[in-house]
Amino acid sequence: MSAPIIDIKNLSKSFGAHHVLRGIDFSVQPTQVVVIIGPSGSGKSTFLRCMNGLETAEGGTLVACGHTVVEQGRMMSEEKLDTLRSEVGMVFQSFNLFPHLTVLENITLAPMALHATPRKEAQAQGMQLLEKVGLAHKADVYPGTLSGGQKQRVAIARALAMEPKVMLFDEPTSALDPELVGEVLQVMQNLAAEGMTMIIVTHEMGFAREVADVVVVMDQGVIVEAAPPAQLFSAPKEARTRSFLQSILAREASHAV
Repeated sequence: MSAPIIDIKNLSKSFGAHHVLRGIDFSVQPTQVVVIIGPSGSGKSTFLRCMNGLETAEGGTLVACGHTVVEQGRMMSEEKLDTLRSEVGMVFQSFNLFPHLTVLENITLAPMALHATPRKEAQAQGMQLLEKVGLAHKADVYPGTLSGGQKQRVAIARALAMEPKVMLFDEPTSALDPELVGEVLQVMQNLAAEGMTMIIVTHEMGFAREVADVVVVMDQGVIVEAAPPAQLFSAPKEARTRSFLQSILAREASHAV
C-alpha cells in the first residue's frame, strides 16, 4: 500500500465548550473515494474543512498531500495555505460563484491569479473542464442564468482548474432540487472513475453504495465505523450505525410515499 495522501492522527477541534472533533484517526489512500455520513451536527463538515485549513484544529496531526496542515495542534502558516488549497480542492453546497463574472471567467480566475497561467492557456483548459461537466455551451453566460445543478457543475470545474490532487465535497447536492441531483452526482462519479481522490460528505446513500471505496459514519465528533459500502450497509458492526441507517431508510420510504 502506498503512503496515505491524507493522514490524520488524534485530531481534535472545539468551538468554545463544544467538542466537535474528538481525537480522530483516519487516512486516505491515493485514488480512494471516501464518503462520510452521519446525523446533522456530528462533525462531518468540520472534519472536511480541517483537511484544507478552512478550520483550525487544536490538537493532533494532519498531513495532506505532503503538507503538514496541523502538527500537535500547531497550524501551518497562512502563506502556505494557498499552496495547500490548490492541491486540496473543495466544493461547497452553496456554489460560491462570482455573479459578475461569466462561467468561463469564474473558472480561469484562480489559475491566472495564483498559478500565473497565461489567459489563453487558462481559457483552453477552462473550456476542456466545461466539456467534462457538460457545460461548454454555457461558457459566456453569467451564473444567475444557470440552474442550481449547473452552478454546482461549474463549481466543480472551477475547483478542477487548479489541478488538485484531492477533491473535498461538502454536501454538494443538499441545496439542489431533487431532479437536479443526478447531474451533479454523475460528474462526481466520472471523476471517481478517472481516479480522482475524493472525500465526500453527503446524504446520498445510493451514491455512497455505488461509488465509495470506504464509507465513514460519524457521530458526536468521532468515527463510529468505517468500512466498504457492501459491508457497512448490509452488516454494520456498531449499533449506532444500524440506528442511523434505519432512520435514513425510514425517511427515504416516507418520501417515496
